Amino acid sequence: MNYFLRKMGFYVVALWAALTLNFAIPRLLPGNPVDILLAKLQQRGGTVTPETREAYALLLGGDDSQPLWNQYVDYLRNLLHGDLGVSVSYYPAQVTDVIAQSLPWTVILVGMATVMAAVLGVTLGAFVGWKPGTWLDSLIPATTLLAAVPYFWLALILAYFLARVLGWFPLQGGYDVVLDPGWNAEFILSAIHYGALPALTIVLASVGGWLLGMRNMMVSTLSEDYVLTAEAKGLSPRKVLRSYASRNAVLPSIAGFAISLGFVVSGSVITEQVFSYPGIGGRLLGAVTNNDYALMQGLFLVITLAVLGANLVVDLLYGLIDPRTRARS
Repeated sequence: MNYFLRKMGFYVVALWAALTLNFAIPRLLPGNPVDILLAKLQQRGGTVTPETREAYALLLGGDDSQPLWNQYVDYLRNLLHGDLGVSVSYYPAQVTDVIAQSLPWTVILVGMATVMAAVLGVTLGAFVGWKPGTWLDSLIPATTLLAAVPYFWLALILAYFLARVLGWFPLQGGYDVVLDPGWNAEFILSAIHYGALPALTIVLASVGGWLLGMRNMMVSTLSEDYVLTAEAKGLSPRKVLRSYASRNAVLPSIAGFAISLGFVVSGSVITEQVFSYPGIGGRLLGAVTNNDYALMQGLFLVITLAVLGANLVVDLLYGLIDPRTRARS
């Protein structure tokens, strides 16, 4: 019980530290979101007065003329009430609405791509590690090379050959714009068609890490006593592979997979940008470009909660699975 209480206490402190950094970092950037919004108002012929500036400052989450400490307290108070403020980039939309519109796209795209890459990489890694030195090992350099290639470069190459030259996939977007978004077969099939190429990019870029990690763990596991004992008992190679070697070698990959799911929310910013995909990546880039404090803080908050939650689940599961972990803590 003390182990779990210490873990919970650590993550509570980590969450507070992340929220504090989430508040401070955007305010260290040059510029001011209120001035940006007022500049847009002036470009449209509007009149800017001191009262107008004060009203916009309050609308965006507080008076920026107040001391930083008061802004910090207001920020925490608004978080407790679920108020993330108004987005400058998508004014007058609420930050929660902007995130709610883009988050499902990233979760589905990057989440499914992460699951596919993990399953494919772990499965191939198990077979490659089971018979090291065979022709299957020739897959390792190719997948490692793909993992080392920058996302944007791989995305551009695939977009050029598969979308522009061969025309197999749409070049940009998340769905056919002539369709109305909704839970109907036509829209879902269109979203799958548009998301296939970005998903393929993510899978090809990440499958090598899963394959190499599982392969190395399999090679190490094959020398363990329980594997040698299973082989000495005359069990079939398939039984040894499935029930003894791969079952134990996959444990680190499971931990890595749980942590990877936490980073799904952050999305693949470069890949989404290349394909103009309507996910979190484009929203985050737009928020940074426009000094949109509220949207940046909202996105960072969602990403932080996802990563901390995934790490907490992994720590608690390890404490249940391996009692030695609790003893060392």
